Amino acid sequence: MVELNQLMSLLRQRRRQLHQRDRQIQDHGKPPPYGSTYSGVKRKCSPCQNDDNSLDGQTNGYSGPDLPEDIWCHIHSLMPMRDAAQTACVSRAFLGFWRCRPNLVFSEETLGLTENACIYDKSSRDFASTVCHILKNHSGVGVKTFKLEVTSVYNRQEICLVDLKNWLQIVIKPGIQELDLSLTRRIAMFNFPCSLLSDTIGDSLRHLHLASCNFHPTVSLGCLRSLTRLELCAVCIDGDELECLLSGSFALERLELKLCTGIICLKIPCLQQLSHLEVLTCTGLHAVESKAPNLSSFRFAGDLIVQLSLLGTSRIKKYERFCSGTVLYARTEVPSNMPNLETLTIFSEAETVNTPMVPSKFLHLKFLTIVLGGQTYDIFSLVSFLCASPSLETFILNVRPGRMERISLLEDPSNLRKMSEHSHNKLKRVQMINFSHVKTLVELTCHILDSTTSLECLTLDVTHGAPRCSVNKCGKCLPMRREALVEAHRALLAIQTYINPKVPSTVEFNVLEPCSRCHTVGI
Repeated sequence: MVELNQLMSLLRQRRRQLHQRDRQIQDHGKPPPYGSTYSGVKRKCSPCQNDDNSLDGQTNGYSGPDLPEDIWCHIHSLMPMRDAAQTACVSRAFLGFWRCRPNLVFSEETLGLTENACIYDKSSRDFASTVCHILKNHSGVGVKTFKLEVTSVYNRQEICLVDLKNWLQIVIKPGIQELDLSLTRRIAMFNFPCSLLSDTIGDSLRHLHLASCNFHPTVSLGCLRSLTRLELCAVCIDGDELECLLSGSFALERLELKLCTGIICLKIPCLQQLSHLEVLTCTGLHAVESKAPNLSSFRFAGDLIVQLSLLGTSRIKKYERFCSGTVLYARTEVPSNMPNLETLTIFSEAETVNTPMVPSKFLHLKFLTIVLGGQTYDIFSLVSFLCASPSLETFILNVRPGRMERISLLEDPSNLRKMSEHSHNKLKRVQMINFSHVKTLVELTCHILDSTTSLECLTLDVTHGAPRCSVNKCGKCLPMRREALVEAHRALLAIQTYINPKVPSTVEFNVLEPCSRCHTVGI
């Protein structure tokens, strides 16, 4: 089988030759429009055969085996948008593939408008015209994926609502499988044309993602019987409209709702295939009622006063909860409601009540992540989770910094608390982010080292846990304030004094310090 990299190398070479020839032919050296071909250049029909368009008179065609057209078409569909558009200049066959391209992804990145772009740069204001040009030359046949991402401040003025509707009319045809429309909130709320989602579309559409628009489905919409994933973000829709849509989505596997403030009561019918439910920051929400019997994953960000009525909670294996007071709730209520839980993530911005030692157990819990924002909290009391989780293998703790005064171990080096009667025999990996010299945090770490015989890796990160410059796309670490850098160096002193002597030689011990290249404390 021909490797894609070999093909791409050939096409890039041929494209450079044709681009040089086009520049010589044209009077002012202006390249052809993005996604089009120059009519003055002669093209051969097969991308596999040699042609006579090389600048030096030599043939530079592909020398490998002659592949069937459907394979070439598939290879062309795997190319990035810009490469696929430019290879349309190589031959009529590739031009035909381009005009029937099944995957249309429009964003500043895919159209190359982010490179050295600024608000005054004309290239950054060509988004709408580029999309119009490509769709005008597209046959409208065979589109399986259509993604449109309009988020830039300088593109919002270029997009009109009529254009959006016309674009959707071109691509939403029988056979489409994925539709992703992400708009900036600064554009006037777009009324998504539900009439385009006819019964014939319902036979093929599998993934629908809408962001920042109005979406008002009715009974006349029909059934989206093939839909497996529905994502709505900042979409204007009410609970009745959503229930109407869900009632005909029998194959739905994932439902994700974010910032949909118009939903007061979320009612989910008996969807047998629904396994993942995500409801984040829908501030108008008062209740969630789900009759889906096979939920295995549930993410929820909202007040504890929101009433949750979920059928078959014993099947849930992954649970993520984000709100104030979640730690206490998770320790006292969750074990009995979700007895087969394997992964638990807790995010609490303002926890005031310490975690009690209660008899309930997480018998199957293997992965535990706790993110704390309040610093008056006794972190050592989190031992209650460890003692209640006999199968726990991975524990991640992130204690976010704040302005409240904390007791430093360096200022109060009195005896550390211990709970020697408890042991953790399956805990293998522990990671602590924003590790500091807070006494209760050091106490928890020492307890884990003293009571865990199975520990394989301990990682203490005295920074914010963000990717380092060596792997970050921008080549720099995220900045740290001077106060945070001072705190980090005090944490390193606490680690060296109290933690390091307790680490067994069999444990991989990683201490992540501030980057010496990106983070320095000013004099």
